[in-house]
Amino acid sequence: MRWIIKPEPDLDTVDHLRAVLNVSRPIASLLAQRGVTSFEEARAFFRPSFHQLHDPYLMKDMQSAVARILRAVEAGENILVYGDYDVDGTTSVALMASYLRTFYSQVATYIPDRYKEGYGVSRQGIDFAADNDITLIIALDCGIKAVEQVGYAREKGIDFIICDHHRPGMQIPDAVAVLDPKQEDCAYPYKELCGCGVGFKLIQALHETRKGAFQDLVPYLDLVATAIGADIVPVTGENRVLAHFGLKILNSNPRPGIRALVQQVNPKKELSLTDVSFLIAPRINAAGRMKHGLHAVELLMETDEERARQMATTIEQHNAERRDADRSITEEALALIEAAGEQERFTTVVYKEDWHKGVIGIVASRLTETYYRPTLVFTRSGDRLAASARSVAGFDVYDALEACSQFIEQFGGHKYAAGLTIVESQLEAFKNRFEEVVAASIDKSSLAPTLAIDGTVQLHEITPKLRRILHQFEPFGPGNPKPVFMATQVRDMGSARCVGKDQNHLKCRLKQLNSRVSIDAIGFGLGHKCELLQGVQPLKVAFTIEENAWNGRVDTQLVLKDLELDAPFSL
Repeated sequence: MRWIIKPEPDLDTVDHLRAVLNVSRPIASLLAQRGVTSFEEARAFFRPSFHQLHDPYLMKDMQSAVARILRAVEAGENILVYGDYDVDGTTSVALMASYLRTFYSQVATYIPDRYKEGYGVSRQGIDFAADNDITLIIALDCGIKAVEQVGYAREKGIDFIICDHHRPGMQIPDAVAVLDPKQEDCAYPYKELCGCGVGFKLIQALHETRKGAFQDLVPYLDLVATAIGADIVPVTGENRVLAHFGLKILNSNPRPGIRALVQQVNPKKELSLTDVSFLIAPRINAAGRMKHGLHAVELLMETDEERARQMATTIEQHNAERRDADRSITEEALALIEAAGEQERFTTVVYKEDWHKGVIGIVASRLTETYYRPTLVFTRSGDRLAASARSVAGFDVYDALEACSQFIEQFGGHKYAAGLTIVESQLEAFKNRFEEVVAASIDKSSLAPTLAIDGTVQLHEITPKLRRILHQFEPFGPGNPKPVFMATQVRDMGSARCVGKDQNHLKCRLKQLNSRVSIDAIGFGLGHKCELLQGVQPLKVAFTIEENAWNGRVDTQLVLKDLELDAPFSL
C-alpha cells in the first residue's frame, strides 16, 4: 500500500486557529486542511445549523414543481411517487409519499422491478400510471436521462416532475420541472445532493409555500441521512448539515421501520454515518436486490411497530440471501479472472449469464478491492446484458463509459459507480474499447491501493481531549474523511500478538523512542505484519484514533491502517 501524506497546511493559518480556538496543533492542522481558516468557519463546522441550508427556490424549476403539485392537489388529481430500487431511491419515495400524505390522500408509490423493467423510468411504470388515472409522476433519484419516457408519458396526458442528482445527458427531458443541481444552468449553490436530498429540498419548498414550520420536516431527516450514507456522496456543505441532524433522529427517534432494522443488528451502539452505510443501507438495498424495492418503501413508511418488526425480519432474510449470492458470485468471478490471466490488464470485465443481477454491483466493488482496476460485472437481463461499474480513486468511470458509448445501449451514474446495458454481440468490442480508453487516460498510480495520511502526530499528543474534539469532526465520509495520522520511531512494548478466529488481526501496545507514553492499538487484517513489531527496527504506523469502551471504562485506542519499517533511530 502506497502512503500519501497530504500537503502541510499554511502554518500561519494553523497558528491562528490554535490561538483563537485554543486547540492543539493536530486539530488546527486538520481544520486548515479541510478549508476552515477562521473562528467563524470553525463554529459553523463544529456546530451545524439549519440556517446553513440553502433556499430551495434557488434550484432551477423549483417554483414550477411546487406550483404543479399544488395544482394537482387542488384539482384532486392522482399523484404517483416513482423512484429507483436502491437505498437513495426507496428513501426518496418514502420521504415524498409520506410527506404528501400528511395533507393529501391520493398518492401512490412505484418502484420499478430491477429484473423486468431495469433502472430508471420505465414504460411499464408509465402504463401503470395511465391505467390508474394518474396525471402527475414525481420521479426521484432517476429521470434525468428519461427523454423518450417523459415524451411517452406526455402522449398519455401525464406530467413529470424529475428530482435527480445524476449527470444530465445532452438533452433534458421535457418535464414540467427538472430538479437537478448538476444541470449547467442551475444556480443552486450546492451540487452534491443525493436523490433523497433533492427530494427533501422539494418538500422544504412545498412546506414553506404552505406556510408550514421547518421543524415539521426534521423527522424526515433520518431518511435523508440514510441516503447520504448509502449513496456515498460528499459529506460537505449542505450534505453535512443534513447528515448531522439526520443522525440525531436516527439515534433518538427513528421511524419504526429503521428502528426495527437497527434492533436486529446493532441495538445499543450510537450509529455513525459509517454504520448507516454498512448496517442499515445493505438491508434496505437487499429488498430491491433479492425481491422488490417496494418492500423497502413499505417498511420505511410503516407506522406500526409490530408490523415494522415483521417486515424487518423478512428483509433480514433477503439480506442473508444477498450475502450468500454475493459470496458465491465473487468466488466465481475471481476464478474467471485468474483462469483468463487478465490480472495485467488496466480493467477488469467479467460476464456470466446466470449471475444474480441484484448483487453484481457488490461483486464489482469486491473485485475493485482485489485488483484495484476499473471494473465491470455483466449478467444477462432479458435479451440484453446489464453491468455494474465501479472505479478506483481518481478515475472517472462515467467519462470512460461515455467514450465507449457507440457500443452501449444505455448508461448512467457517477464518477465512481455506474450502470449500463449492451447488446450481447457488442460485448467483446465494448470490452476492448473500454480497456483502450482506461489505458490511455488513467494515472498509473491509481492502479494500486493508497492510504491518505492527514499528518504526523506524537503519541503524547493523543489525549482524551483530542479524541473528543475529533468526534466533533463527524459525520465522516467523502470530502470529510476520518483523520488518519502517522507516528514515526515506534516500537511495540513486547505485547504484539495475533488475535481473532483466524489469527488475522494484530493487537499491540505502542510507544515512541525517547518517550514514556504508550497506547493500545489494534490492526484489523494486519496479523501478517506481526513479525515487524517483534523486530528491533523502529516502525512508522498509520492509524485512526478511536474510543474503546470495555467494562464501563472508556480508553483511547489506535486502529492501525498499516505499518512499515522506519529509518533507523540515531542520536
